[in-house]
Amino acid sequence: MTAGETGLTNPGRSVTMSGGADTPSRVGPRPGGRTHPRTVHLAGCNPMLSLLLFASTAAPPPVAADLVLTGGKVWTGDPAKPEAQAVAVWRDRILAVGTDDEVNPLLGPNTKVIDLKGRRAVPGFYDSHVHWLGGGQSLSEVDLKDAKDEAEVGRRLAEFDKKLPRDRWITGGNWDHDRAFGGRLPTAATIDKYVKDRPVFINRYDGHMSLANTAALRLAGVTAETKEVAGGVIDRLADGKTPSGLLRDSAQSLVGRLVPEPDAEAILEAVLASQKLAASVGVTSVQDMEGSSPAVRRQLFRLLQRLDREGKLTCRIDVRWPVANQRELATLGAEANFGGNFVRVGGLKGFMDGSLGSSTAKMFAPYEGQPQNTGVYVTPPDQMRALVRSADAAGLSVAVHAIGDEANAVLLDIFGEVAKANGPRDRRFRIEHAQHLRPEDYPRFKGLGVIASMQPYHVIDDGRWAEGRIGPKRCASSYAYRSLLDAGAVLAFGSDWPVAPLDPLPGIDAAVNRRPLDGKHPGGWFPEQKITVAEAVAAYTRGSAYAAGQEADRGTIAPGKLADVAVLGRDIFDSAEKDRIGATKVDLTVVGGKVVFERKE
Repeated sequence: MTAGETGLTNPGRSVTMSGGADTPSRVGPRPGGRTHPRTVHLAGCNPMLSLLLFASTAAPPPVAADLVLTGGKVWTGDPAKPEAQAVAVWRDRILAVGTDDEVNPLLGPNTKVIDLKGRRAVPGFYDSHVHWLGGGQSLSEVDLKDAKDEAEVGRRLAEFDKKLPRDRWITGGNWDHDRAFGGRLPTAATIDKYVKDRPVFINRYDGHMSLANTAALRLAGVTAETKEVAGGVIDRLADGKTPSGLLRDSAQSLVGRLVPEPDAEAILEAVLASQKLAASVGVTSVQDMEGSSPAVRRQLFRLLQRLDREGKLTCRIDVRWPVANQRELATLGAEANFGGNFVRVGGLKGFMDGSLGSSTAKMFAPYEGQPQNTGVYVTPPDQMRALVRSADAAGLSVAVHAIGDEANAVLLDIFGEVAKANGPRDRRFRIEHAQHLRPEDYPRFKGLGVIASMQPYHVIDDGRWAEGRIGPKRCASSYAYRSLLDAGAVLAFGSDWPVAPLDPLPGIDAAVNRRPLDGKHPGGWFPEQKITVAEAVAAYTRGSAYAAGQEADRGTIAPGKLADVAVLGRDIFDSAEKDRIGATKVDLTVVGGKVVFERKE
């Protein structure tokens, strides 16, 4: 993005005036050697004459700010003017950005003033990849992610079983076999020891592998005679026939289709829980990659629209449809970014392959110790090519999950072929995760205009065990934030919540320090791929806004843009705070000029 994007974004109703070098015509010295009073970045709906009068005299402002943040360290995200002290807001837009002295004239009798007392403010975080409904549901499901061993897993399952109504399944889980089971994969028998009579269907934390107990397998009719599912794997016991209880990628549907879908009340509870958590961690916009059924997706979309009409949303949500269901949008004539400032249809999401943790990411070479396994294509390349081409021809934005090096290389080929076939336009293809890459594929992101939508927390989580899956050589070119930036790619950061924490600060810490959660690489795991704090925050703000085609409204703190701001408890840009980035808390979150979260302690 360029410095020019930081000017007014609403031609015809706003004006930007500045004494900085980024203005079209900078005001120079006045006759007699006196300089024109320095003016502030200002945006408003009043006639230009009034703005000029205010800029050059001591006259009252044409409009008083509704909210002013003052006395802070504001990182604007604008390369031409990255630092400021104060921000003025009128209605839901940023009115001015500058020093306290520059912004103070915009104070009126009803202006709410918040003294930041030297705290660091940044643009509201924009998470480019979440599972909004699933994340909200996970907050009320059994949580096994940090269980240290099988005994802890069993204790949590047994306790959850006691308090759950008898007609409910146990779902969620987010178990981690590298932590809880010493790298061994659990089976149905593992779960049966703790919950025998109730159906249990709990997923690995990456969502690409789930474990069913015997009761769930029996209900689903999954037996030794059950055939393999395209794009998935049924794990079997030593006899080579009996299902073990583990189902990978598309095979999860064998049991998952029986899990009762959430009703309207459950969806509402999950959405409200999600946005409450988002506000507490400074997330003001999200791209929702939710994988629920089409019926639940439609119900969620209607609910979000209702909450928007009622003014109850505190996070901006872009909903994505499965790429295979693109006809629902295409036949309506909907194109990318259809909707308003709080609820939009962002486009489509597809899957090329599985995940590294489940050993189903599609790789050129086999997994370590698994000479026959190179992963799976969840969607065959020819089918994905046809889906992307038709969606792109309909003007829809396309984001596709690809984790393995082969999946990424083939997807880049597909994007290039489709762009050539459909002709030039601003399409902004995205690869979600872009996790394991060959070095020769780095420059192809810029060359093809493909955005790397990545989740930096994965590097410190996966860094505990990734070399055991694919070896150190392939890991060295993975999670390649530095190499992609140096190759000119646009990075859009997100969390993949609930796979990883929604909180952006641990993710920023991961991109900057790359220290795995097991503490084994205190200097950073493949430290040559580290990036700076400014680069990481930019990827979590303006990079995500650009990936969504919304850089005119979001991603930086600039006049005319939506007034979304996060205030941090520590100045993460200060090198002295480098080791405490991940522990930093958000003190204040502003969405559309309204305070939606304020830390009390």
